[in-house]
Amino acid sequence: MSAFNKFNSWVNKVDTKLVNLNADVFKVLLTNTAPVATNAVYADISATELANGNGYTTGGTTVPNTSVSDTSGTDTFIGDSITWTATGSMGPFRYAVLYDTTATGSPLVGWWDYGSSITLATGETFQWKPNNASTAGTIYTLA
Repeated sequence: MSAFNKFNSWVNKVDTKLVNLNADVFKVLLTNTAPVATNAVYADISATELANGNGYTTGGTTVPNTSVSDTSGTDTFIGDSITWTATGSMGPFRYAVLYDTTATGSPLVGWWDYGSSITLATGETFQWKPNNASTAGTIYTLA
């Protein structure tokens, strides 16, 4: 399981109400180039994502069922897992990057580093799983 890494500007986007965690659409894209914490919007990394095709769509895949809940002053942002199935050689990629497609500029949320580059052969799958949950899992908590 890889750990969540937050982009520096993300908390400000939440604090200034630029984003709505219960209503905005979030996507995960795949890249083989290490994100930098100072990246702020999709345009900062879009040139490095996987090429369209072979089971991958430019812009990434929508995270199903995202929502936020509050318990005793701690917000938990959750979403369902995503599975990509290669229809040809797909990759290489090492990082999964989460971003908000609804808010102005498509701000970056965070990324996961899988430790080494991954290339899928035809028929192989890769699953992005928040908090390593098979379906719905915690993307991050904010206390």
